[in-house]
Amino acid sequence: LTFSKGGEPVMEAAAAPGIIRESADFVLRGSPVACSFRFAKDLWLIEADSGQISQVIQNLVLNARDAMPEGGIVEIECSNHPADSRPQPFGPPGRDFVKIAIRDGGVGMPRNLLEKIFDPFFSTKTQGSGLGLAITHSIITKHGGHIFVESEPGEGTEFTLYLPTAPVQDGSKHGSAARLSANAGLKILVMDDDEALRSVMQTMLGHMKHEVVATRNGEESVRAYRDHLGMKAPFDLCILDLTVPGGMGGAEAGQAILGADPGAKIIVASGYSNDPVIANYDDYGFSGALAKPFMLEDLSAVIDSALASAPGA
Repeated sequence: LTFSKGGEPVMEAAAAPGIIRESADFVLRGSPVACSFRFAKDLWLIEADSGQISQVIQNLVLNARDAMPEGGIVEIECSNHPADSRPQPFGPPGRDFVKIAIRDGGVGMPRNLLEKIFDPFFSTKTQGSGLGLAITHSIITKHGGHIFVESEPGEGTEFTLYLPTAPVQDGSKHGSAARLSANAGLKILVMDDDEALRSVMQTMLGHMKHEVVATRNGEESVRAYRDHLGMKAPFDLCILDLTVPGGMGGAEAGQAILGADPGAKIIVASGYSNDPVIANYDDYGFSGALAKPFMLEDLSAVIDSALASAPGA
């Protein structure tokens, strides 16, 4: 999917630290390798597909783990990289990036192998497909980012990623990964057929000081939206799950809600990032898309982005 049209990234403002911690900890769980993190205090948000960037981090941390079979430390450092930074390792200049450096103290690689590591099916391991780094390179490139590698035999390896920052609509140049939603006190309709996920969503949104009405399927969502519209107490935002087994899903419910209120702000959510509605949500009249799983910062950022979008965009 990464190399196909259906694998195009679903770009949203996202907080890199949450993605990195969760991905690295997952890969290193139960291994003799640990991870140390250093994140800039006011790290900018990135414009990214959280699921795909998670895959990138997992691939790179997995390689670092395998390079240290006796154990060791993977160091991950994130910092802001403004457009006017010097030296600028790539061009053309003009865009701000977040820099992610992943270092290990493993066996390292000779220079002649570094020229091939991003080639499909190339691998120095006895097991594996040889696609991990090729997919990593493809994902970073599709994000408008850059990836570099430095390594010396016996000295370890360092991968450096540059991912474009996400502009925000509040007058500041970039959003901060530490910030929560600037739009508190909203009335939000949440639809998900999974009770546990509804509960988690309500907890997250409650933490951001929002009022939540939860529904199980599209029929309930459309009815609730129309009822509140009729009572002159409309919802500020809807978050609808795309797929509901045996019932009306988010795409159909969203169209019904837009039919009743063309100015409705709707975010569609799904665990299937290759779904065309997720990849091209604005073509369906929606204001945003949310790929599962997501962090609190991701939810906050997509809410801000959706509310800043033009009506019907």
